[in-house]
Order: sequence, then structure tokens, then C-alpha cells
Amino acid sequence: MSLRTALDKDTGVAVVTLDRPDRLNAIDLDMARQLIRTWRELRFDDSVRAVVLTGAGQRAFSTGLDRDAVVPQPSSPYMLDDPLLTIGPKANDLWKPVVAAVEGMACGGAFYLLGECEFLVAGADAVFFDPHTTYGMVSAYESVLMAQRMPYGEVARMMLMGTAERISARRAYETGLVSEVTDTGGALEAALACAGVIAGYPAAGVQGTVRALWTAKEAARAAGFAQAPYLISLGNLPAERQAELFAGRRAGGFRTR
Repeated sequence: MSLRTALDKDTGVAVVTLDRPDRLNAIDLDMARQLIRTWRELRFDDSVRAVVLTGAGQRAFSTGLDRDAVVPQPSSPYMLDDPLLTIGPKANDLWKPVVAAVEGMACGGAFYLLGECEFLVAGADAVFFDPHTTYGMVSAYESVLMAQRMPYGEVARMMLMGTAERISARRAYETGLVSEVTDTGGALEAALACAGVIAGYPAAGVQGTVRALWTAKEAARAAGFAQAPYLISLGNLPAERQAELFAGRRAGGFRTR
């Protein structure tokens, strides 16, 4: 299994861990299916009152879609399938609060998950970036989700700078993406503490608040997502050219801000 779930029965906090550290917790099709199944199971488990989402190891929360994943696609640009589109808790109607604990890298498709968490706690070593444009791809869904969490200019810079620049945990905190920065390695403990407080409150009030907060964002999100398939089909380079650009990437060719 590439996904682990553990429940602290005393606090009612479940910890969902992306568990592919050897692949920087990149999401393959099997993990995507496990995430969908897990969120749906947590909906029906009344002993779960809050969730912490994290990644195994210290190198990365997640680097998004595993580049080795083979996603069959229909020939029509109007029917493109995105394997990560429904991997988040809100996409599966889970209205229990989810707190993300981020250490190391969080990039690309990781934003499908982070964009559907209530708030993020990051270790001091965490960095956020979006490599799509560097490799000839449109950042569509990720941009929509991040535009609801950060000022427009900051989202535009992160998405358009690609792999040339990484946003530090401190800068992510300053722009509102992250709600708390801890010492390196301390994100999970701090996220558990936050989730434990929330889990101690009456569940109906908490879940109603989560639903109300998400309702305030749904119309804009739906409008952006409606345009995304066309933008991707028109703007993406052919897969072969994307692979060439990815193969030619330079290690360490970035700056952190």
C-alpha cells in the first residue's frame, strides 16, 4: 500500500500518510485510487473528527503525479482525463477538517491535495513550486486552487517561474499559503496539535463551518476548472517534447525566496 491511515482513538484525529518516500511521495494511479477510497471511508467513520495529511520521509510532502504513470486518454480534447482531479477530500465530500503537515518539497500535483486542506503547517525546510511551464505544460487546476489561497501576483509568480524558483516556508507563510512554520521536522507534531484542538469541538459545528468556508470558494473554483481541459489541450506540448525537457533538467538550477 502506498497510503497509510492511522487513527488516534483518544483524540479522534486520523493521520493519512502518502507513503512512497523512494519516489518523493509522487502519486501514481494506485495511490490516487487509494486517496479517493480513504476520503470516502472517513466520511462514514464518526470516530474520525479531524484529519492530518502528510508525506513519509523528510525530502518531500509530494512531487505530484508520478511521471511514470501511464494515463490512457481519449483522442478528443473535450474528454481529457486528469487522474488527480478527484484525489482531494473536498472532491469526495469530506467535510471534516484536514490539516496538512509539509516537510521538504511540495510541488505540481501536490497542490490538488493542499488546495483542499483547511490550512497548512510547514517545517522550516519546506519549499513550494510548480514545474509545469518549465516542461511545456499548462498549470491549470493547480493555478485555480492556489489562486484561492494566495494573492494573485504570488500565484502567478510561482506558476510562471517554474523550476527556476522555490518558495520557502517563511515566504509561503507571509503570503498566506502556510498558516504556521515550525522547526524542520516539527510540522507533523504541530499539525496534530491543531487537529486535536478542532477534534475536541462539537462535530456538527466544525463540519458545518468547513462546508460554509468551502461554499465561499466553490463558484470560482468550478468556473476555473470548467476552462482547464481546453487550456491544457491547447497549451501542452506533445508528451515526447515534455519528456525531453524533463530529461534535460538541471539539478539545483533554482533560487529560493
